[in-house]
Amino acid sequence: QVQLVESGGGLVQAGGSLRLSCVASGSISSINVMGWYRQAPGKQRDLVATITSGGATNFADSVKGRFTVSSDNIKNTVYLQMNSLKPEDTAVYYCNAVVWRTSTWYWGQGTQVTVSS
Repeated sequence: QVQLVESGGGLVQAGGSLRLSCVASGSISSINVMGWYRQAPGKQRDLVATITSGGATNFADSVKGRFTVSSDNIKNTVYLQMNSLKPEDTAVYYCNAVVWRTSTWYWGQGTQVTVSS
């Protein structure tokens, strides 16, 4: 089992920055990929960014050049640095961890990010 706890959401003006953090606990050695997804009201949950245990990253086209994802293995934490935020980035952001061996996806409780225009 893996537990994920996000923090760092909030209200920010357009053009501003926020950093989200996700602390993983439990069977963290089994995690192959961690990442961030977001869900706006009335919309599906979409990929934002992922990072593998080897450090490879992947980003949605809509956030490329603005968001970065990184991990601190000592702190068992994954970060999402969000710069040049836009109102359309407003959503609940969810941390995700995937264990390939068991095809299990784990989710955090979500953190709200609101970008005002």
